[in-house]
Amino acid sequence: MKRLTLLSVLMLLAAFAEETAAAAPVLNSGDTAWIMMSTALVMLMTPIGLALFYGGMTRSKNVLNTYAMVFAAFSVAFIAWVVAGFSIAFGTMEGGLNQVIGGFGHLMLGGIAWDEFASVDLGQLYPKLVFVVFQGTFAAITVAIAAGSVIERMKLSTWLVFVAVWTLVVYAPIAHMVWGGGFLFNEGALDFAGGTVVHMNGGLAGLVLAMLIGKRDGYAKVAMKPASVVLTAVGAGLLWFGWYGFNGGSAFGANAIAGVAFLTTTIAAAVATITWMVIENIIYKKMTLLGAATGAIAGLVAITPAAGFVGVSGAFIIGILGALIAFFGVTALKKKLGYDDSLDAFGVHFLAGLWGAVATGIFALNDKALLWSGPLKDADDRMGQIFVQLESVLVVGLFTLIGTIVVYYIASALTGGARVSEEQESIGLDESVHGERGFNL
Repeated sequence: MKRLTLLSVLMLLAAFAEETAAAAPVLNSGDTAWIMMSTALVMLMTPIGLALFYGGMTRSKNVLNTYAMVFAAFSVAFIAWVVAGFSIAFGTMEGGLNQVIGGFGHLMLGGIAWDEFASVDLGQLYPKLVFVVFQGTFAAITVAIAAGSVIERMKLSTWLVFVAVWTLVVYAPIAHMVWGGGFLFNEGALDFAGGTVVHMNGGLAGLVLAMLIGKRDGYAKVAMKPASVVLTAVGAGLLWFGWYGFNGGSAFGANAIAGVAFLTTTIAAAVATITWMVIENIIYKKMTLLGAATGAIAGLVAITPAAGFVGVSGAFIIGILGALIAFFGVTALKKKLGYDDSLDAFGVHFLAGLWGAVATGIFALNDKALLWSGPLKDADDRMGQIFVQLESVLVVGLFTLIGTIVVYYIASALTGGARVSEEQESIGLDESVHGERGFNL
């Protein structure tokens, strides 16, 4: 009898151990590998893709400085992200303030175990530290986008201070509001990979900086030709390539939704490229490589907030109108308002991103398996979803506008003014600041 009882106990313990082991979450190596690969692709977008895209469009005497601004922005923004940005964006805290910021519980990534999963409840069985790095590359490219508006005239020291502070004060709270559990997320705003968080945010910040720092010397009076359209086209190609990590990785797994994002991203970019070329041919009787490259980026920006939510027809319409709206922004609107947005960060990123954010509400498929939240998912309320999207672009726009102004004046005060001297601007920042030349021909 005692033997039977002991045997029964051992069998129960074995069954319990087996059940516990089966219930314990296990690392999903496929999803982990995909998100790590996506992170590398997004990283490639900033210090290589965007740096070449911007560097080729600037004048030859400022190529290196432009590249340096983007290259350094990645490093500074990522450091700021690890120190406090991730905690502000994806941490949690008690009280109403959590609707805007996530708190400071993960400063220097404290409290995150090396083997902790991203979110067991959501089935995200990949390391949380991988999620940290993935989101850090988004923070870095967002602020780097703004560099395109102020190249050739902003102090590098001012820029680096601006990058560090803006990442914490502007980017991280917006990321929390939209993605990290803030009030826009709770209201059901849809932003698959960064239409509001990244592109509207970075593009508007660029315009604000351009207007605060003033126009380049000789703007609209002397020719300011690109140093190398080929470099810009190569940069655009690398950005397009990296965008598969940007959008596909935002499915947070090697799954069917990532496949949707892959397809819609390619469609929108391709159709926007052709749309821009056709518009140029109609208006100017020429199709330029610079225009084709810019059109591709406009299409990629426009589809970003919608990539995992829309189908083929939605991707086509979003791409076509994204190119049309961006073309209007960098030509007619820029000429009408007279601002010196050096490389059209506002026209391409803000306007196309704004369109994409609103278009997400219009074209998102009414499929509960695709949508993560919102009126369309909860109550099949299309107009309700569109209004939530409009609310999100309004809130992000106002927050970016006010926050960027404040951070600009802080950075300017800490570095003795934001603008380079007239002599430096005339000589070119490559030689006067770096003591180098982009091209020794």
